[in-house]
Amino acid sequence: MGHPFPLREIARQAGVSEATVDRVLNGRGGVRESTAQEVRRAIAELHRQRTQVRLVGRTFMVDIVMQAPERFTTAVRAALEAELPSLHPAVLRSRFHFRETGPVGEQIAVLDRIARRGSQGVILKAPDVPEITAAVGRLVAAGIPVVTLVTDLPASARLAYVGIDNRAAGATAAYLMGQWLGERPGHVLTSLSSGFFRNEEEREMGFRGVMRARHPGRALVEITEGQGLDATQYDLVRAALARDPGIRAVYSIGGGNLATLKAFADARRECAVFVAHDLDHDNTRLLRDQRLSAVLHHDLRQDMREACHTVMRAHGALPPAGPTLPSAIQVVTPYNMPQAAGG
Repeated sequence: MGHPFPLREIARQAGVSEATVDRVLNGRGGVRESTAQEVRRAIAELHRQRTQVRLVGRTFMVDIVMQAPERFTTAVRAALEAELPSLHPAVLRSRFHFRETGPVGEQIAVLDRIARRGSQGVILKAPDVPEITAAVGRLVAAGIPVVTLVTDLPASARLAYVGIDNRAAGATAAYLMGQWLGERPGHVLTSLSSGFFRNEEEREMGFRGVMRARHPGRALVEITEGQGLDATQYDLVRAALARDPGIRAVYSIGGGNLATLKAFADARRECAVFVAHDLDHDNTRLLRDQRLSAVLHHDLRQDMREACHTVMRAHGALPPAGPTLPSAIQVVTPYNMPQAAGG
């Protein structure tokens, strides 16, 4: 049980003798389990108190840099703002750098400005391309920790990735798709916003792997580069439906689901099963109206809290922790929607 505290301090906190603390810490026995638990709780409380002292008066300026549709960046901003009280007594201030689309050079320019100006940390959602990886390296060289959110940059110098296991999410979507389509004929449309985001690539790989193994006769039709934006997504889906009269289900990896459903309706085609990601305001409304079969969701507030804690640990303001574990994948239907889901 590693700790930096003197026996006397632990004994005083737990209300037991130093000899009892010594026996608990060294596993010598002769101590009731309830007393041993008191000692462990005392150490945890001392850690918490020391952390509180470290945090009092500390202000962390964090930059959130994201390329994503407005509906997702709005959800990220709301999740962060909801978590700010839990970070007290530290104060976290944030600068948001959001864009829906555009050349990668624009995002690199933002990252380089942050490197020159300074920041306590960067929370980043960006395409997995060499130029972004190099920009992350420049941030880290400037002493700025980088945490990737939702989609990873594993070849970069980033400190940690926070988000779901995207390959497992894709496999989960394939399992649901196969169960709900059953033996009915029909092809499945897989829709990515861009081929340069690792999370989408991993979801697509997980989906294809399970579909190939469990439903080898089911054809998959891919569209990409809609950027999750309704106007471009609508055109891509309409073109796919015109080319392939067998499409009757959708796995939406990259969003734009209102436009996808409108394209089906305008083509007078049925979408028998529709699996999507993230309870943003569009998907919440569509799920309530039972126009989506299920949404694969994760707790964005928990992700933002973990990302902020990771930045704070990098500055020695919180105790070290083990590796960041993937967020839990929640399968949300119209009948088990989280109470906090907005719409």
